Amino acid sequence: MNTIQKIALVFSIIGAINWGLVGLFSFNLVEALFGNGMLTAIVYMIVGIAGIINIMLLFVDLDN
Repeated sequence: MNTIQKIALVFSIIGAINWGLVGLFSFNLVEALFGNGMLTAIVYMIVGIAGIINIMLLFVDLDN
C-alpha cells in the first residue's frame, strides 16, 4: 500500500466515523468543526475522492 492509498484510507475512516455519528446521534462532526461553508464542502470532497481512490484496493493484491 503506497502513501496516497494510506492517506486516502485515513480520510475514508474519518468520513465513516462522521457518518456513524450522524446516524447514531444526529451529530455532524465536520460541520461542528468547520461550520456550514466552503471548508466543509472541501472536506466532503476530499473524503469522496479518498473513497474513489480506495476502490482500487478491491482490485490490487496487497501481498506484494
